[in-house]
Amino acid sequence: MNTRDKWNTKYKERINLRIKPAPNPRLKNLSAYLSGGGTVLDLACGLGGNSFFLAQMDYQVEAMDISDVAVTYIQEQATKNNLSIQPQIGDLTELNTLNWKNSPYNLIVISYYLDRSLFPIINSMIKEDGYLFIETFYQSQHNENQGVSNHYKLRPKELLTEFSDWEVLYFEENEQEGWQSIFCQKR
Repeated sequence: MNTRDKWNTKYKERINLRIKPAPNPRLKNLSAYLSGGGTVLDLACGLGGNSFFLAQMDYQVEAMDISDVAVTYIQEQATKNNLSIQPQIGDLTELNTLNWKNSPYNLIVISYYLDRSLFPIINSMIKEDGYLFIETFYQSQHNENQGVSNHYKLRPKELLTEFSDWEVLYFEENEQEGWQSIFCQKR
């Protein structure tokens, strides 16, 4: 099964179970930094929990995912709820074919997707004083049997190292749950 079909199947199942997409709890807790609106790029957005949350905060959101099921769902919900979200299908492994409509952005969000080749591109796509939020799996002793290859897990403190020239406003590695999270501002 290819990647698009895999995610289409997962998202159809969640939609059929009426599991409402929710924003990342750490992103939600950091919302005090995110007043004033602007443009957001939500990469690997899934069913749009972060996109819906940010659009409700008056951001113009560009949401991208490989799944056409997810993109259709987001479009339907955004229209129904009059939210400023432009969802589009995009395969992040084919960076040279992607259309970044609103670049540079005030905020880029990436949740549970890791492609290290995006890191240098992110720097050029965020406005000066703009924000970046990333949270994904990382390698710890407690999450070895998570079903996720170490290739798709961050090394300890990797995001701190990668974004060391940014102002880090929040960083956490959760050993028990196996995730690493950073929220930083471009300087």
